[in-house]
Amino acid sequence: MATPSVQEVLPPSLDSTSQPPSLFDGTTRLYINYMCPYAQRVWIIRNVKGLQDKIKLVPIDLQNRPTWYKEKVYAENKVPSLEHNNKVIGESLDLIKYVDSNFEGPSLLPDDPEKQKFAEELIAYSDTFVKEVYGSLKKDAQILAGAQFDYLEKALAKFDDGPFFLGQFSQVDIAYAPFIERFQIFLQEVFNYDITSARPKLAKWIEEVNKIDGYKQTKVLDPKRLVEYYKNRFMA
Repeated sequence: MATPSVQEVLPPSLDSTSQPPSLFDGTTRLYINYMCPYAQRVWIIRNVKGLQDKIKLVPIDLQNRPTWYKEKVYAENKVPSLEHNNKVIGESLDLIKYVDSNFEGPSLLPDDPEKQKFAEELIAYSDTFVKEVYGSLKKDAQILAGAQFDYLEKALAKFDDGPFFLGQFSQVDIAYAPFIERFQIFLQEVFNYDITSARPKLAKWIEEVNKIDGYKQTKVLDPKRLVEYYKNRFMA
């Protein structure tokens, strides 16, 4: 697995006062936001595949977006999006697959047909997982969110050749990691709920994901800011 040997110097976020880059000049650009879990998915796969020199990060300030981003880059006006080969594509789950298929670096999907089938199921379920946990925050988080983490614990038991969902680190882990990271912080802080309690496989998964350099560089830098943001957005 390709891992960067030095910490990447992250560029500042572009806002409404910022000029656009030289769009469609042959440079491959990944438009992200440093706090966005959906963008983090694609940021992770970029890093893990060792593509820091091939795909340039362009962070966007979502609270004060540059107008050129919607007008000239991505009409959906959200992140992530990828500028590649004179076109722009979006949607984080699609982009995970796209980057894995269209760029060099280790493949993050195994050849085993059974594992590929399970990967499709888990990636498809990730939207439900995220929606259900977010929805639990206004209701009974420990019960409703707990069922989702039980689902993950069971999924992690399917293959025993490694600590990850498919045994080895894959697209599936990338799809879930940014959200598990945030939910672990928020549920512990606000509800005193430890998502790893009685879930040893999930605890081990979190421990092992945190060892991956390409992931560590993308993690939430300010947990307190995350907690306040989630309180205002999901519990107000």
